[in-house]
Amino acid sequence: MNVQHKATLQKLGPFLALLVLATGLAITSPDFLTMGNLLNVFRQVSINALIAFGMTLVILLGGIDLSVGSILALSSVLTALMLSHGIDPIVATSVGVLAGAGMGMLNGLVISKGKVAPFIATLGMMTILRGLALVFSEGRPITGLNSDFFAMLGGGYVAGIIPVPVIIMLVMFGVFWFVLKKTVFGRHVYAVGGNEEASRLSGINTDSIKIWVYTLSGAMAATAGMILTSRLNSAQPTAGTGYELDAIAAVVLGGTSLTGGRGWIFGTLVGALLIGILNNGLNLLGVSSFYQQVIKGVVILLAVLLDRANKK
Repeated sequence: MNVQHKATLQKLGPFLALLVLATGLAITSPDFLTMGNLLNVFRQVSINALIAFGMTLVILLGGIDLSVGSILALSSVLTALMLSHGIDPIVATSVGVLAGAGMGMLNGLVISKGKVAPFIATLGMMTILRGLALVFSEGRPITGLNSDFFAMLGGGYVAGIIPVPVIIMLVMFGVFWFVLKKTVFGRHVYAVGGNEEASRLSGINTDSIKIWVYTLSGAMAATAGMILTSRLNSAQPTAGTGYELDAIAAVVLGGTSLTGGRGWIFGTLVGALLIGILNNGLNLLGVSSFYQQVIKGVVILLAVLLDRANKK
């Protein structure tokens, strides 16, 4: 088998796994293929997928972002506070997403200019931002978000059928696909992840690439936070706990290498769908939530081991 055919099979692997999983669940659970259940799956997947799109760029750089769950929580709290004080919902939502981008930019600055390892930098930011979310909300959920526009983000439908979060997910998928495949910035992301020193010597501003990538990761986490807050009609300061793990899992399952320089955004979407369908299927089959954690962990470990084997 030549290298090109092998690479094609590796890319198709996650998609084939998704087809096998969906087929198995369709056979074992008659409720799986109902329109209501499938729309519910896609709505739930949208939040993880949005975070995972930003995480894909981070991991392509060979980095990691553990702060996305805390960025989601703090940006949601700030947006809810603005809404509860009567600020225009479009303004409040925009400021919330920009705040998330700013938090991500701070990550990028600490990593690129401060020369701090991504794991340590984002771990510290995770703790700081979670604490600020608790401070600003006084440890309580923020309710009273009386806005039709904001309610539409998480609970609305297009043409009375397709949930708005799914539309947002697909639009952002298209944006990230274009950025990675058709822009100089996307090529630089792959280059820096493949060999940072060689990229720097060839004239690429590696610090700028890192800052922009972490900024986009923060913006996507905040966007997911807007959808989650809209669905719940409240901002929870503890929201997003563990979401970074699901996002990383989606990226890895989709075939992006944890060492950087190799991966694709379509694989991340497939990975997010794999996790969402697996969770949904286990619920339909009545599997205990305790065992669900075990099964999800095993799947992630297998994906990482497969990535290591492919790299060798």
